[in-house]
Amino acid sequence: MATTSDSSVSFKETDTRHDEMHSTIEAWIDDLVDHVDDAQASDEFQEWLDVQSRFHDYSHRNTLLINLQCPEATKVAGYNTWRNEFDRHVQEGESAIWIWAPIITKQCPKCENSPSYHEQSDCEYDETSPDEWSKGLVGFKPTSVFDVSQTEGEPIPELETEATGDADDLVPTLTDAAADIGVTVRIVDAAEWEHGDAKGVCKYRSTRDLQPVVEARARSNQADLAVTLIHEFAHALLHADVTDEAERAKREVEAEAVAYIVGRYFDLDTSGSAFYVAAWQGDDSEAIQERLGRISSTAQEIIGKVVED
Repeated sequence: MATTSDSSVSFKETDTRHDEMHSTIEAWIDDLVDHVDDAQASDEFQEWLDVQSRFHDYSHRNTLLINLQCPEATKVAGYNTWRNEFDRHVQEGESAIWIWAPIITKQCPKCENSPSYHEQSDCEYDETSPDEWSKGLVGFKPTSVFDVSQTEGEPIPELETEATGDADDLVPTLTDAAADIGVTVRIVDAAEWEHGDAKGVCKYRSTRDLQPVVEARARSNQADLAVTLIHEFAHALLHADVTDEAERAKREVEAEAVAYIVGRYFDLDTSGSAFYVAAWQGDDSEAIQERLGRISSTAQEIIGKVVED
């Protein structure tokens, strides 16, 4: 993908400043859409998709269990799955993470028990033999899984989404501008980070008069830290009143598009955003342009607050 670090601009205080900024942001949005299309077509992205498809989606209950036992977990699978699907093996001495796995077997049409439990129950259903019963969920059993950090073997492909560039001065400028943007910022040491592989989070307070809290995991790459802060600022400005989980992908696309634009304005290479957006977006890269108004105005607002600061 093409880099963006040579494409920053400066919008001077003139009568045409707003129009200049808007037209430039529209052009940068077009560039991001092109980069997303290129990313989706790349061998790197297709290989990543293939690996991701082999990981299970876990229920909310199991996700909580995983987080309680291993807060730093990012990708989990069973012992044999790691060995057979990913050519990795669990390292000696690692403790299992226990979750509930569904039991799918023949099920009585009336009492919905398995054949063995049906025989022990008071159910009198005998219209068809157990051999003819359809399969269904009859219960759950404890099952062990392991996080990728507990395994070793063949590497798992990762998408390079980190921003690069000189941001040593930008990070403190962003944190100083946080109050004007309407958020509270916390840079959390990596050893104390409790949000798995997330680079940052935006926590919304239940009381209206309290600011959202943006937390970002500390790291040596200050450019990537800056873009993470911008991403979470965008969430705070755009999505505080959005509660529908079905909107999650849309929210991520908007926030990352804002991060791409603002990071690019400050002369950072944010081309990795294309992989990030592609992973959330699916096939519809035009959705970025459909939300251009909110993305553009939010990017302008953050740029204005940071530059003023």
